[in-house]
Amino acid sequence: MASKGDLRRRIRSVRSTQQITKAMKMVAAARLRRAQQHILEARPYAKALGEMLRTLAAQFNPKHHPLLAEREEKAATIIVVTGDKGLCGSFNTNVLRQTSLLLASSRWQRVELVVAGRKGIDYFRMRGREVLQSYPDLMHTVTPEKAATLVEWLTERFTSGTTDAVYLVYNSFRSVIQQRVEVERLLPVERTQLEGGTAAADYQYEPTPAALLHAMLPRHISFQVLRVLLDSQAAEHAARMTAMDAAQKNAGEMIDRLTLTYNRVRQATITKELIEIVSGAQALAER
Repeated sequence: MASKGDLRRRIRSVRSTQQITKAMKMVAAARLRRAQQHILEARPYAKALGEMLRTLAAQFNPKHHPLLAEREEKAATIIVVTGDKGLCGSFNTNVLRQTSLLLASSRWQRVELVVAGRKGIDYFRMRGREVLQSYPDLMHTVTPEKAATLVEWLTERFTSGTTDAVYLVYNSFRSVIQQRVEVERLLPVERTQLEGGTAAADYQYEPTPAALLHAMLPRHISFQVLRVLLDSQAAEHAARMTAMDAAQKNAGEMIDRLTLTYNRVRQATITKELIEIVSGAQALAER
């Protein structure tokens, strides 16, 4: 059985860990509130952009646009979105597991990896997997400019025929306690997203609907990437807050168990000393 000194040191160590996890939970909660606000602010723009694209597509045949060109998927580019840090439960593990399943499948003849987040970069580097592009600081501060830079590079590779499809693998934020891994095709743009629009006869477009559609589709793709990055960022903060909350509760339970053990050891020591005193006094009295 551990001594009283060892138990006191363990209790102090666990209590220090509990304070750290409590602080990390508070930080994650504050960042989660900001991330949720960003997503809520982006939704009205996404709705308006989608309605405008559908209206334009109703007046123009979008089949000839290069970003809508569907061809046999022999080469694919997978964008893996992970976090920069750990201590967030299975957030990174789930994304990397899903990516490994895609790489192990025979769906494409050639697969290129684009990784955002330090955890994903380290994961594939340790396994000797070649990464075409890595963005270690992309998730630190998500901005529209960073998303636009990534999309510009991806669209150039797609329109030139270097890759036949671009997919996103990321964690989708559902709630504070639920995040789900999503595999979403970014390029070519799903034509079903442009269906269902109605021709607005009351509007006159300047320039033409075709020119506007060509200008809006790249912006639509940039916004989709920005949405995914913001979604993954919110999911990471939620996962970290949940994990730190569970760690804080586990630390509290461990402190209670250690304190109970310490009190038992202390009581046993006191009882032993009392028995020794009584035995010594009785021995002296018998002389």
